[in-house]
Amino acid sequence: MDSDTLWGHIDRERAWIADLLDSLPEESWEVQSLCSGWTVRDVAAHLTCAHSRMRDILWPAIRTGFRYNAMIDHAAVHSPLTHDEIVAKIRSFVGSRRKAPMISDYEPLIDTLVHVQDICQPLGIDHKMPPDAAAAAADRVLNTPWPLSLWKPEPGVRLVATDVDWSYGDGTVLRAPIQHLLLTLTGRSPTSAQLGRGTATPI
Repeated sequence: MDSDTLWGHIDRERAWIADLLDSLPEESWEVQSLCSGWTVRDVAAHLTCAHSRMRDILWPAIRTGFRYNAMIDHAAVHSPLTHDEIVAKIRSFVGSRRKAPMISDYEPLIDTLVHVQDICQPLGIDHKMPPDAAAAAADRVLNTPWPLSLWKPEPGVRLVATDVDWSYGDGTVLRAPIQHLLLTLTGRSPTSAQLGRGTATPI
């Protein structure tokens, strides 16, 4: 996927989630998201870290002993931003290609696609990922070590998307929309209805 197309997807998802968050009643911000231990508010606060600079993450990194997951969790849960400030900050990212240090253009795409679903699904909001963007994100996840790659199919299992030309692995076929496959690859457990044959449990 070329850079302009990739960032176009990021911009549209950011604009959409900013509008959604702006419309939510206060109680919806406290709903448990798909991210363990994070509310909708915590996920939204995490999305505001997309433009963090090295100096922004240095102290949180030191404070958490340079443990990646602990640093990410601390920044989200302890963000001082109000709901209105979170919305405004996410909306301000639209049109910008700035990103956090030491990552490719694909990480903001993965972060945005997946975390939008972390917010929407617990709230019962049906927002489909763009299939081509989700396929590109899935390829990146599968070719990137932890912490992006949280689950991979066992040998003898083939993942096949039903809504875009995408597959991975060989063997027994599990079919699902690419959105569900990407969420599974990033550690979100699918239901048996979402995967064509059984479920896959993230490690």
